[in-house]
Order: sequence, then structure tokens, then C-alpha cells
Amino acid sequence: MKPNPPKFSREDVLDAFAVELNPGPETLERYVRDYPEYAADLKEFAQELSQPPYEMTGPLSEADEALIDKAWKRYQVAVPAARVDPFAAVAVSVLREVANVLGIRRSVLTAIRERRVIFSSVPQAFLSRLASALNTPVDALILFLQAPPSQKPALSYKSDQKPNESVQVTFEQLLIESGMQEAERSKLMADR
Repeated sequence: MKPNPPKFSREDVLDAFAVELNPGPETLERYVRDYPEYAADLKEFAQELSQPPYEMTGPLSEADEALIDKAWKRYQVAVPAARVDPFAAVAVSVLREVANVLGIRRSVLTAIRERRVIFSSVPQAFLSRLASALNTPVDALILFLQAPPSQKPALSYKSDQKPNESVQVTFEQLLIESGMQEAERSKLMADR
């Protein structure tokens, strides 16, 4: 008794055929014999593989360029811009200096870095100063901060307890929790 051969998907069979050294008629016949359920697909694919590659003979027409531009614009809208972490390459010593320049505690800067602050509650002027201190464009910083909170904290420690999911708080609440005085908080929040 012959054991049942493993069932391969259409894509698996076509991929295997595509990498054959000699995808000629003999190889096609063998594949059609071994995988009769994909015979039509194999024959169509073999025909596509046997076609010479298309080569352009001249420049694109204006209509072709307009179609390409239109498709590219749709793609750019559909695919969000890459979120670059403006904190990634910043040394700890520089982060301390940034916190001092901004007049905030390092714990506040860490919470911002981990996106534990509600983005809409952060004053625009503060964001501008933070972007300047990090030497990053404001738009890149905003894009980064609008992402969901980081699931991996910037620093990790051993603990006997399971880590809690980070909860976002307002910028003002973050300042209060860090122990900042009312006058310091008012100065930072005045930018609203």
C-alpha cells in the first residue's frame, strides 16, 4: 500500500515549477501527471514563463506617466508614513540634558517616549521645543507620538509581578504624578 502523498497548495506547486532548472515540456508533463488538479494552472503558468521579457522601446507617454502618478498618489495615501522613533539613537546623557532644557523630570520624558501620554493633551509649543531638543522634525515627532503606547518599556527590570498594560494619561496628569510644582506645571501648560 502506497502512503498518501502530502497535499500541496496551488501556490506551492507553481512555485516549485517556477524554480525547475528546465521548465520545458517534459517537466510540465511530469507536474501535470503528479498534480492533475492544477493542470490548467500549470499549463497557463508554463506559457507565461516561456514568454520573452517585455522590454520598453521608448519613453513613457504622458498618459502613462499620468496613470503612474495617480496610482502612486493613491498608494502614498493608503500606506501610512513610516514611524521613526526620534528617541532611538539618543544617549541617556542627552536625554537627561533634554529633560533639563525642557524643565521636566526624566520620568515625564520616559513616559512621552513610551507614548503613555495622550497626544492631544500635549501643548503644541512643548512639542516644538521637544522636537528641537531631539533634533528631529516636529512632524516626525508627532507621527511617532500618535502611535499606540509602547508595549515594551524603554527600561526593563526583574519583577515578581506580571507587567501591567500601560495606560495613557493627560500631559498635565503626567506632570502632577511626577511631583512637579504648580508653578512649573502652569508654565508648561500655558502653551495650550
